[in-house]
Amino acid sequence: MRLVRYADDFVIMVRGTRNDAEALRDEVAAVLAPMGLRPSADKTRVCHIDEGFDFLGWRIQRRARRSQNNKRAVYTYPSKKSLASVVGKVRRLTRRRHHRTLSDLLRRLNPVLRGWCNYFRHGVSKRTFGYLDHYAFWRIIEWLKKRHLGLNTHTLVRRYLPGWEINDGGIEMFRPNRFAVVRYRYRGTKIPTPWKSTNTPAA
Repeated sequence: MRLVRYADDFVIMVRGTRNDAEALRDEVAAVLAPMGLRPSADKTRVCHIDEGFDFLGWRIQRRARRSQNNKRAVYTYPSKKSLASVVGKVRRLTRRRHHRTLSDLLRRLNPVLRGWCNYFRHGVSKRTFGYLDHYAFWRIIEWLKKRHLGLNTHTLVRRYLPGWEINDGGIEMFRPNRFAVVRYRYRGTKIPTPWKSTNTPAA
């Protein structure tokens, strides 16, 4: 199976050889023209599904199934670039000078974590969510230590981390490792394409 990726907007899946995928360039251009779109020669890429590619923040790649080594499946999971981006946001938000109180920090940080997890909840994301949760949790701990230099660890935990849960002013830290992952949302039969048979009723 070959994949033709055009810019950062869409992917066309082709069952066949690389030559088959290359032959579709003119046909794709003809379909896009009425919509006012044009493939970018500089950003068009042809690759094999086993090689994988990044698309809209996802890494899409066919791999062997862990429980069935002789079978393969296509997996979608957060790309390294996407993870690095949200980690960078967490790092910037947990700099000491940005917030007066822990509740101020959580008001800014929680929407970032929740929004990122919500976007990636329909992929193979559980392990990545765990990593993000661990990183954000300990960044907040370090922020608290620097913010309250006069407090010993016991007092810090008692005041801000009862039961090792971070909260302040009624606001709790959003925990990515507890966010539900729901795989998958297949909607292929509901998405109209120019290549659908005219005899197929619209979904």
